[in-house]
Amino acid sequence: MVFVLYCKRFGRFATRIALIAYLALAGTWLSPSAWAQDFETKAPYAFLLDVETGSVLLDKKSNEPMPPSSMVKLMTMAVVFDMLKEGQLSITDEFLISEDAWRRGGAVSGGSTMFAELNSKIALSDLIPGVVVQSGNDAAIAIAEGLAGTEPGFARLMNAKAQDIGLTGSNFTNATGLPDSEMHVTARDLAKIALYIIEQHPTYYSYYGMEDFTWNGVRQRNRNPLLSMGIGADGLKTGHTKEAGYGLVGSAVQDGRRLLLVVNGLSSMRERREEARKLLLWGFRAFDKATLFDAGETAGNVSVFGGTVGRVGVAGKGPIHLLIPKGAQPDLRARIVYQGPVSAPIEKGARIANLRVYDGESELLNAPLYAQEDVDVGPLHKRAMDAALALLKQMWRQYF
Repeated sequence: MVFVLYCKRFGRFATRIALIAYLALAGTWLSPSAWAQDFETKAPYAFLLDVETGSVLLDKKSNEPMPPSSMVKLMTMAVVFDMLKEGQLSITDEFLISEDAWRRGGAVSGGSTMFAELNSKIALSDLIPGVVVQSGNDAAIAIAEGLAGTEPGFARLMNAKAQDIGLTGSNFTNATGLPDSEMHVTARDLAKIALYIIEQHPTYYSYYGMEDFTWNGVRQRNRNPLLSMGIGADGLKTGHTKEAGYGLVGSAVQDGRRLLLVVNGLSSMRERREEARKLLLWGFRAFDKATLFDAGETAGNVSVFGGTVGRVGVAGKGPIHLLIPKGAQPDLRARIVYQGPVSAPIEKGARIANLRVYDGESELLNAPLYAQEDVDVGPLHKRAMDAALALLKQMWRQYF
C-alpha cells in the first residue's frame, strides 16, 4: 500500500514523502548519510553523528580497524559504570596500586599517569577522574586488576560489554590503550561506546566535563581541548600513541542538539584540536532541522497478525526530525520497515518498526517507531483467518 504525505513547509521548500509499508527486518541506528562525504578533514579516520536524529554527517573510514590509544579507556569506564549501576561496585570501594600498575602506568612509566603511589589504596571515586580527566594508566590498571584479578581478565569483560553494546569491529586486550598488535577499534564503535555512556550513565558522564583533577599534589587539566573552546563541549576522551597518532572522541551540545565526534590518526595535538573544532562547528552550522512528524503524530500503520484489529498505528517517542544541508532541496522518500505482520499481543509503546528516509538511493535517517495502542489477541476465528491469509500470501509469492 502506498501513502503520500505532505509535511509542513520547511525553509524554502516543502518536503514530499512517499511512505511505503513493506515486510522487512528493522534496521539499526547510525545510518550513512547522502552528504556524509561533503566535508574535507585531515583526519585519516573521522565520524560525526547527530545524536537526536541518528544522522551521520561525516563518515571517513569509520568501519576500518585502527589502534585506539587511550580512547580505549571509554570501554574501561563503561564496564565500571555498569557495575556501579547494577550495585556490584560502590564508589567508595578501594583499589590497590600494584607494582605492575605503578611500573607500567605510574610516574616511572613516562606515560599518562595519575601519580598514584606504589601499594597505596585509592577509592573508586578518585580513580574515575584519575582515568577520565588525567588518563592515568596506573588508575586504569588498578581498576582492571581489582575487578578481574588481571588486566587480561578485565579485557574479557570489555569484550563481553562490546557485544552487549553492539560493537562489530573492535577487540580489547587491555584497559589502558597501550599499544598491542591484537587490539583495535573502529571510529564507529568508539562513537557507540561514547553514546552508551552518555545515555545510560548521565550522572557519571559529568566526570568527562571536569576541568581538572588533583592527586598526590599534582594538578592536571583535562586533556580534552574542546572543553575550553566555548562550543558546548562536555566530553569525552583524547588519545595518543606513536602507532595511533592523535585521536579524540568528543561531544558538544548547541541549542539542544548533541553531536558526537571521533577523529584519529592526526599528526599533532594542534591538528587534532583544530580538526575536531572545525568538524563540530560545521556539523552545527551547515544543517537545518526539519520536523517530519510531531510528537504523537502517526507515521503510518503496521499489519497485525492474530489481533483484535488488523493494523496498528506507529509513531516516534517524540518528534521525528531530519537534518538537511542548508540550501539543499532533496527529493525525500521514506519507508516504514518492520518484520511482519507483527503478532498480537502488542503493548502500547513497543518498538515494532523503523522509519527509513532516503534521498534517492542514499539513506538519511533510520528512526524507531512504536505502537500507539495496545492490541490484544483476537478470537480464534480471527487468528485462523489471519493464518489462512498469511498462507495464501506465501503461496502467491512462491508461485507467482
